Amino acid sequence: MDYSKFMLTINPKAQTQLENYKLMTGIIVPRPIALVSTVSSAGARNLAPFSFFTGVGSNPPTLCFCPALRKDDEAGPKDTLRNIEETGEFVVNIVNEAIGEPMNLTAADVAPDVDEFELAGLTPIPSDAVRPPRVAESPAQMECRLLQVIRTGNLPASGVLVLGEILRYHVREDLFDNFRIDHSRLGAIGRMAGNAYVRTQDRFDLIRPK
Repeated sequence: MDYSKFMLTINPKAQTQLENYKLMTGIIVPRPIALVSTVSSAGARNLAPFSFFTGVGSNPPTLCFCPALRKDDEAGPKDTLRNIEETGEFVVNIVNEAIGEPMNLTAADVAPDVDEFELAGLTPIPSDAVRPPRVAESPAQMECRLLQVIRTGNLPASGVLVLGEILRYHVREDLFDNFRIDHSRLGAIGRMAGNAYVRTQDRFDLIRPK
């Protein structure tokens, strides 16, 4: 069968930024959510979600997430990115269904002096190795030190790749069994496109070939 006749071919350079964003967020699914906590150099707390997020390597344990440059150049970088570049530290808090609604509240575009912990009703607790607090309600958190920031461009909506080395894991005790995580108890949620999210309870196994 010639599958190509059923396919649309789209050149991203012929599309608007919004059209490319819609295609990417519709195709690259589901995406895990990093609820990233930071503090400014003056000590102001910030909390924001990012769904362009994944692990990178395990030696050293490294993760990345990607904020985008603001559409309004005069607004400067997002608070999360500015704080990380100022301090070199952040925490990734995993989002489960129980904190899905509060996570969504932290996505609001508010002034830098607004504390999203208070806005969302989430509880900040001290970290071990970095200044930004963790989210107490999150089932797993990773304290990170900045390794590198890579910009894919300088235009509004260009991506910024933030690479961080994991310095500490914090995992709810009932999820942990000999370094394996019980996903049924973790209850993580993922981002689809638009306002759609997905639960991770419907799973199946595939045995990797040798």
